[in-house]
Amino acid sequence: MVLRYNSIKPMFWADRIAKTIIDSGKYKPYWVDDMKTPSGRIHVGSLRGVIIHDLVYKALLDAGNSATFTYVFEDQDPMDALPHYLDANKWSQYLGQPLFTIPSPDDKAPSFAHFYANEFQEVFNKIGATPQILWSGDLYRSGRMNEGIKTCLDKVAIIREIYNETYKKRMADDWYPFQVMCPKCQKESTTRVTHWDGKEVTFACKVDAVEWTRGCGFKGKISPFSGGGEYHGKLSWKVEWPVKWMVIGVTVEGAGKDHMSAGGSHDIAKLICDRVLHFPVPYPVAYEFFLIGGKKMSSSKGLGSSSKEVSEILPPYLLRFLFTRTDFNQTIDFDPVVNMYIPDLFDEYDRCWQAYIENGDENLARAFILAQISKVPDKEKIFIPRFKDVANYIEHPNVDLKQKFAEIKGSVLTVAEEKILAEREQYARIWIGKYAPPEYKMQMVKKLPEQVGHLTDEQKKYLAKIVSLIEVDMTADKLQLALYNLAKESQLETKQAFAAIYTAFIGSTHGPRAAWFLLQYPKEQVIERLKEASVDSGLASPTGRRTTFARMTTNSTVPITQRPDLFSISDDIKIKYPSISVGIALIKNVHIAKTNPQLELEKKELLVTLQALTTEQLGKYPEVVSYRKLYKEMGIDWHSRRPSPEALLRRVVLGKGLYTVNTCVDAYNLVVMKHRVSVGAFDADNIKFPTVLRFAGEGDQILLLGDSEPTKYHSSEITYYDGEGGYNIDFNFRDAQRTKVTEKTKNLWINVDGVFDS
Repeated sequence: MVLRYNSIKPMFWADRIAKTIIDSGKYKPYWVDDMKTPSGRIHVGSLRGVIIHDLVYKALLDAGNSATFTYVFEDQDPMDALPHYLDANKWSQYLGQPLFTIPSPDDKAPSFAHFYANEFQEVFNKIGATPQILWSGDLYRSGRMNEGIKTCLDKVAIIREIYNETYKKRMADDWYPFQVMCPKCQKESTTRVTHWDGKEVTFACKVDAVEWTRGCGFKGKISPFSGGGEYHGKLSWKVEWPVKWMVIGVTVEGAGKDHMSAGGSHDIAKLICDRVLHFPVPYPVAYEFFLIGGKKMSSSKGLGSSSKEVSEILPPYLLRFLFTRTDFNQTIDFDPVVNMYIPDLFDEYDRCWQAYIENGDENLARAFILAQISKVPDKEKIFIPRFKDVANYIEHPNVDLKQKFAEIKGSVLTVAEEKILAEREQYARIWIGKYAPPEYKMQMVKKLPEQVGHLTDEQKKYLAKIVSLIEVDMTADKLQLALYNLAKESQLETKQAFAAIYTAFIGSTHGPRAAWFLLQYPKEQVIERLKEASVDSGLASPTGRRTTFARMTTNSTVPITQRPDLFSISDDIKIKYPSISVGIALIKNVHIAKTNPQLELEKKELLVTLQALTTEQLGKYPEVVSYRKLYKEMGIDWHSRRPSPEALLRRVVLGKGLYTVNTCVDAYNLVVMKHRVSVGAFDADNIKFPTVLRFAGEGDQILLLGDSEPTKYHSSEITYYDGEGGYNIDFNFRDAQRTKVTEKTKNLWINVDGVFDS
């Protein structure tokens, strides 16, 4: 396939890099390279460099060019730290030695370096990157580095000046960019070269050169040139890097932004290319960090997740997609512990898959294509079982997965679809076991949880009343509504009512949809647990004494009000989203102005408090996660329709400031951002009461603020309706023109809504 570039539409990031390289007329022949020191289990973040280089290489090929891709394992580097998973008593003796001289942990690989490099190579081969492997130790032992070593030692004065220029710190006159491997103790980190006579270097293995290992004190002279299988030492890293470019013939190589920032390793390497080696600097690709839970990790210290470990919790194409989908100059914050990170990643992959099948967004389709391990599938319609649904249904013991997804599809699954389902079941079980939130863990605990002692008397009475509901045969839908209505009759908040159920059965205040959960167990078992949990007494402690627990109380001081003449929530919404809560207010005789000095001051103060906020942090707010979850349930792509709290905060994070509409809108926008809840304000005189929160009617339309043409609703969208129809869309995402608040508005109708722990 030869890729034809479109000059109008934005290009996929790897194709954009390839086009820049090609259009420059330089960097030929195209030789893409990446490097890594195998000092221990290699962190999953190092895969980012591998895949970025692999994608640039493949983008060059797709554009009709020949190219080479190599990966260098720097096994000549010394062990400068001991991984925490190795026995210090056994391995600390090797600190300071070149990695290729240290024995393998399994006594099978040729060296310590090979053991960990092979593990890493297996992972990146598995996810579709198959570069030619080079070993730095071989480059030295074969003598290929000798010419570069001589040049750098001969021109050491220029290199010292480059260091002085870059770091504003004078290098000593006896400093040389070379480390000898001590012929007596084999340590490299402890040696210091002090003279070069054109043939040999003078060096000392200093006892106290570094804090983490000791040299032997040996002094002597040695040729810096390796060859014939022998190894004498290595160039310092920042000098060695450009020499390797020259020796290998690299024309394209990137690195993380820490190396590429001003004064970083790349600045030194670039100047050495220009002034010492007279070799053209390869095309640089400076890519952003890969974080785990917001933190940068180190493989040598054994922190974080290794590439091998992560490759076991995600299918190969999805691990590749993790790197493919994100532009190289954007940070990736991988955090499988965040409740829905992995299901969200599957959803994003499926979105790109659909774009590919349906000839949709070209960049999404391209991300899907480049995420494939081998053959790109044909563009044919296929039913893709959603990972989140698979994870949900496998916890129901009475659900046959094939049959269930055939029902969802509307016909029997094909062989290809069954294969997708089987694979997703495999990884869903891993996710549920390691990372899933409580609502995906649907097993009733064997013994009554101690947390039941925290329930209020009202919650226990509620549990007792549920017994009569369970005794009657009901569908899950009807039971869910009955549980909701029972809470209302008991004057118990929905969250508190359902928390009582979850506490009694799984020992948590959160869980799956209650009715479906309860109906999967025999009636007798459920009734027995309800009766046991509703007994108005403390639990027996291990000592046999009765234990009294503090009571759980609601944080809300606002009474629950039922005003169906003003507002209600439809039964089908109650069933599907029992935790939805809505605050309403009818405020009369208001005065709305264009601006207000005090309000403008509050806006400025808020901007100051949000200065440090990042998009990564924003995406982790539980309220934002909750709204995104709801949008996905509605079939809405939250990337294109961001929930209002996220949209407003994101605008601030991106430096776009705050809107100024009028004092009403500006004030409730402040509330939205401070509390991360969705708020809508409407001209009450243009509302035809009563209002209702309901699913939209398929085909119903709404003329949104700022639009000239109406927008059609989908039946899965949650919307506020009055007697005229919908007056907003997607749970306060955007509002109708007919109910907009202006400076002439006298009476306000306000909705404040949330869907936490749905």
